[in-house]
Amino acid sequence: MSGPLDDPISVTLDTKDPGAFAARLGHDFERYGFASVRDHGIPDALIADANAAIKAFFALPEEVKRRYHQPGGGGQRGLTPFGIETAKGAARSDLKEFWHTGRELPAGHLLQRFMPPNVWPTEIPGFHESIYALFEALDGLGLTLLRAIARHLKLAPDFFDSTVDFGNSILRLLHYPPVQGATDHARAGAHEDINVITLLLGAEEAGLEIKDHDGSWLAVNPPAGAVVVNIGDMLQRLTNNVLPSTTHRVVNPSPERARFPRYSTPFFLHFRPDYLIKTLPSCITPQRPNLYPEPITADGYLQQRLAEIKLK
Repeated sequence: MSGPLDDPISVTLDTKDPGAFAARLGHDFERYGFASVRDHGIPDALIADANAAIKAFFALPEEVKRRYHQPGGGGQRGLTPFGIETAKGAARSDLKEFWHTGRELPAGHLLQRFMPPNVWPTEIPGFHESIYALFEALDGLGLTLLRAIARHLKLAPDFFDSTVDFGNSILRLLHYPPVQGATDHARAGAHEDINVITLLLGAEEAGLEIKDHDGSWLAVNPPAGAVVVNIGDMLQRLTNNVLPSTTHRVVNPSPERARFPRYSTPFFLHFRPDYLIKTLPSCITPQRPNLYPEPITADGYLQQRLAEIKLK
């Protein structure tokens, strides 16, 4: 694909010229629902440590990994085994397994009823430290990007700060095993993300595609180290589709790459569970009437969507 994802926006522009950074980011989001950024400040060593921990976990025997599956938890913590998650409306499950880490709340916090405690594999030294450090780094970068989005939408720069403070965000560690022979299952079927924005590491490995306005599929191949960012359904709803949540998928590898696994690390940035998603008045016009007249809490929306993708 030749486009904005091949030429990531430097996050240093946010300091040098916040208006220009917001304009570039907003343009790419309105056009594609996706953008990519570089110079994001997440240390290479941290990413390398987290990647090593991820690969070590998924290399464990299946019976060991299964100890960290949390039945009835909607896949919100620990392991979701291979072959469970299914794209909304799809008949066949995805060819993937994944691990979820969420926010660690102070003891007695009022949002604990929405956010279960994390589980941590004891077999991988340093897993907790490296994975949660990556969670916090992506959480910080996400807030920087939301402040730019707020400027693009002509909102106060700190508009999103309170909406995502103690947000129900998730760091997903994805493992797509080698593809064995012909199959009518996909690594990830066509879908949209549920959350506010997604920050993705690992998209330089081929497979991610986004659906363009004309229905064609565009391959996403950003340079190594870039973070791919996309709009989720919650932000699409809040902005009355001004910022679109674009359909995307992960296609199966070419025959010469089928024996190799694929790893990626999306960070699903969420609103606070009790935040009421109500269409922004500034995004409603005579030409763009309110598509979402019924407000819904972030947690209410999340629970609906988890059921649709067979995690609940």
